[in-house]
Amino acid sequence: MANNTVKLHRVFTAPVEKVFKAFSDPDAIAFWFPPNGFLCKVHSIDFKIGGTYEMSFKNFTTNSSHTFGGTYIDIQTNKLIKNTDQFDDPNMPGKMITTVELAEISCGTELFITQEGIPDSIPTELCYLGWQESLYKLKTLVEPNIPDS
Repeated sequence: MANNTVKLHRVFTAPVEKVFKAFSDPDAIAFWFPPNGFLCKVHSIDFKIGGTYEMSFKNFTTNSSHTFGGTYIDIQTNKLIKNTDQFDDPNMPGKMITTVELAEISCGTELFITQEGIPDSIPTELCYLGWQESLYKLKTLVEPNIPDS
């Protein structure tokens, strides 16, 4: 891992449209995005280029929380999401850039995530671990094929 950058790669047995939707739907984000032990509240989301979002993670054990948000820099349906991330906490300064790349493959979706500019106060390996936990929850959301009743 480069300093203050994490890169992740996953393959999901789910259509690219479904994986993309999980990054744009506030209820889906609240389910899969927080790492283990945290709850997520999506305060606002305007999923379009130039649109903004704000959410918070609450530590379930301690009840402490942190709020963060950003702006969508680029969105290409079913292919790319690029946004800024910035914490409201002055102890975690700086602006991160998160790039999500999706590609349709024979068995579903290939996903690449790069997060750059992680604040020095967050150990990069803990950020990487958190993403791994979140992506496992994303898998549990997008891979089941549950028909309408």
